[in-house]
Amino acid sequence: MKIIQVSRNNSPQMQFRTATLVLLSIVVFSAIIVSAWFAGEGTINGIFAHINAFQNNPPMWLEAPMVAGKYLLFPTVALFIGMLGVMKISPQPRTWSRILVVGILSVLTGRYLIWRILSSLNLENPLNGVFSLGLFFLEMLILISSCIQLFLMLNVKDRRREAEEYSLAVVDGYFTPSVDIFIPTYNEPEFILRRTIIGCQALEYNNKKIYLLDDTRRPEMKDLAEELKCEYLTRPDNLYAKAGNINHATTKTQGELIVIFDADFIPTKNFLTRTIGFFQDDKVALVQTPQSFYNSDPIARNLDLENVITPEEEVFYRQIQPIKDGAGSVVCAGTSFVVRRSALEETGGFVTESLSEDYFTGINLSAKGYRLIYLDEKLSAGLAAENISAHAIQRLRWAQGTLQAFFIKSNPLTIKGLRPIQRLAHLEGLLHWFTHISRVGFLIMPLAYSFLNVIPVRATTAEILYYFLPYSAANITVFSWLNLRSRSVIISEISSLVLAFPLALTVIKVMLNPFSKGFKVTPKGTMNNSYYFNWNLALPLIMMFIATAVSLWRNLGMALSKLWVETNAPELIVNFKGLGLGWIWSSYNLLLLGVTLLILLDAPKPDIYEWFNLRRVVNLSVGEEELWGVTTMISEVGAEVALNRRLSSDLLIGQEVSLEIPEENLRILGEIVSFGFEDEFTTVRVKFESVSLNLHRQLVEMLFCRPGQWKRNVTPGEFRSLLLLFRIILKPRVLFDRKVDVNAVKVAQG
Repeated sequence: MKIIQVSRNNSPQMQFRTATLVLLSIVVFSAIIVSAWFAGEGTINGIFAHINAFQNNPPMWLEAPMVAGKYLLFPTVALFIGMLGVMKISPQPRTWSRILVVGILSVLTGRYLIWRILSSLNLENPLNGVFSLGLFFLEMLILISSCIQLFLMLNVKDRRREAEEYSLAVVDGYFTPSVDIFIPTYNEPEFILRRTIIGCQALEYNNKKIYLLDDTRRPEMKDLAEELKCEYLTRPDNLYAKAGNINHATTKTQGELIVIFDADFIPTKNFLTRTIGFFQDDKVALVQTPQSFYNSDPIARNLDLENVITPEEEVFYRQIQPIKDGAGSVVCAGTSFVVRRSALEETGGFVTESLSEDYFTGINLSAKGYRLIYLDEKLSAGLAAENISAHAIQRLRWAQGTLQAFFIKSNPLTIKGLRPIQRLAHLEGLLHWFTHISRVGFLIMPLAYSFLNVIPVRATTAEILYYFLPYSAANITVFSWLNLRSRSVIISEISSLVLAFPLALTVIKVMLNPFSKGFKVTPKGTMNNSYYFNWNLALPLIMMFIATAVSLWRNLGMALSKLWVETNAPELIVNFKGLGLGWIWSSYNLLLLGVTLLILLDAPKPDIYEWFNLRRVVNLSVGEEELWGVTTMISEVGAEVALNRRLSSDLLIGQEVSLEIPEENLRILGEIVSFGFEDEFTTVRVKFESVSLNLHRQLVEMLFCRPGQWKRNVTPGEFRSLLLLFRIILKPRVLFDRKVDVNAVKVAQG
């Protein structure tokens, strides 16, 4: 299947020409202006000379107060203390505290923006002017997106109390609509689908039917469906990929509600009782829940911070989705959601024009006047991308699919039926992808300062203290608080930098040729016994790292030289008030680039199964002897147990054992494959043998399906995040943690 087939439709072709021509027209017009400026064309020169004169003589009210620097710091310090006070009183954002913080940030942002427009641009000559205006417009991309977010934060929805009320009718049996659960699959391994189906069968709701939608017509998938006693559906072709697969299944089923789980997503037992109650309101068409992950994403794992930082998507599901819910523009995220069949059929089914069929299907439902609900409860978990290459495939697909909005009928900016606030919320989502171009620009700008003697921002020290410092300090202080401790500023910068170059390139390619690539499934269920460096993604970052290192050396020299000139001959500085912070900018970029390159070194993943730090009291029968202990780790194929006393290894290795977990009423036969000692206790690794289907169901339910088991992690604050980065640079995982868990491999592979 090739997505480019959608261009056969006349409407997408027309929108393709229009959007692309608008983009090219802007680029060509800007190039003409720049060329004329460099060529010395009189009118253009005069316009920019006039603007530059205004920049040199801004309004009196815009000038920083003429006082000693220490007094200029007072507003920033007071603001910082005030923000800390608000967060102390209200550890979680409430309505009053969020409005107060958003109001302060809005004022500071507006103040900073006015200063940037009226006083900080350097248009002394065409070279400085191009870089100065370029940096300004790159900043504006991020500022506009941030301002929209701030505005939307004034109305945040939390549906958990509503879910509690609506679920009563479901639990008591008064509202029990028929539910079809779809599990679309393309090429995922059998063991992943097995536990997903088992998890769906464990749902505490009777009026349901489970369908395995096999888009590869594999005999082993049909056998799996028969073994687990679920329905099996396939089709003669793969037209329109996942969207076509779901649309085909919709015509073959009758349930009032449809639930979609990706092949690797396993629901907790209460998923349906917590979600379908909302459909008592006839205007509700879709209920989306957050995506959680039962494995570490590659960024955390490659940095050896698995239990420290949260997956990148956490920001989206903790902060962005609730504010989009407040604006009536919830994003359908492709998995872990419930949709009303009649509403879906009314809108023509899942959108087939784009790679992001889920996103645009949600937009079509909203345009018909239906409500989309976001329930911020972790009711399912799936596999995060297992290496940085898969991570890249996933993100680039999301970027292309979302930006195809400009070229299809379901464009949220033009489709009929959406309210202005809904369009604004969707605009923020589209602008997000363009900000990756800004990330690349922010890496390049210090190089221009160093190698071309360009000063893109003109500012005195007083102006930096008076305008920039309060704005940036306030944003950094409350960033983690606003996103509910899911990300710090520095960790977010690194996460965005990993794919900044390929995403920026993808944005440009999509705007020129939106349907150039087809669907590519993110690989799942992989393993790797050694370190692997992704040279394709690393090459532009390596080049940038080298250039930035050289730039830092030059910027330090330039800063020291400028300091000497200003100290000894200030009358020589007549052209502009230079921003002598190029070396600081280069240092910051160098740190980020260094950590980012370590992320591109995939750490070993020697086991296809996930091991959980789950504590359960166990009884271990070894021959005639009974031992008691506690599990330290457990998976579908084995367990590690800390026994309550020290034993000789001769009695353990190769011994057949019976492992019982009384709390779960679970007994499994196994073999001890390794041992170790911790203090005065013995730790043994047990490989399970001959796990029956019923035992596997019990294991899956214990490991994946317990209500409330997927917790929200708290990301470290800014200072601790900075210390973590220095630790990562000085003690990279590849040098200090090279051992592969051979025991885990033995357990998994037998």
